[in-house]
Amino acid sequence: MAARPQPMTDARRRVVEQARALLGAPYKYGGTSPAGFDCTGFVQYVFDRAAGVALPRRSAEQIGVGEAVSPLEMQPGDLVYFNIDKEDSLHIGIYVGEGRFIHAPSTKGVVNTQSLGLAYWRSQFVGARRLVL
Repeated sequence: MAARPQPMTDARRRVVEQARALLGAPYKYGGTSPAGFDCTGFVQYVFDRAAGVALPRRSAEQIGVGEAVSPLEMQPGDLVYFNIDKEDSLHIGIYVGEGRFIHAPSTKGVVNTQSLGLAYWRSQFVGARRLVL
C-alpha cells in the first residue's frame, strides 16, 4: 500500500517551481548555471535558489544528504538517482510528482521532464533521498 501523500511545504513547492522554470536550459559538462547545466549542477542550483540549501557538487556526495525514501513514499522535491554508466558517477534529478522527474541529461540534451515509468529509467533507478524542507 502506498504511503499517504503529505502536504507540500512552501520550500518543496519552490524547488519544483524553480526546476520547472529551467526546462529547456542546455546541457553543459560541468555546468552550474542556466547557461548550461550538468545533472548535479542543476540540482545544486535549484536547491540553492529555491530553498537556500547548499548541496555538494558531486552526485555521490549529493545522495549522502538527507534520508533515503522508498519509491512509494517519494514526494515532490525529493532527489532521485540512477546508475547510468559507472558506480561512482550517478545521474541525479528532482522528483516533481505523478511519477515524473526533471533532470539535465547528457550531451546534446536540455533540462527536461521524464517519466520514472519508462523502462530505461526503471532499470537504472537506484533510489531517492529526502532533504528536510
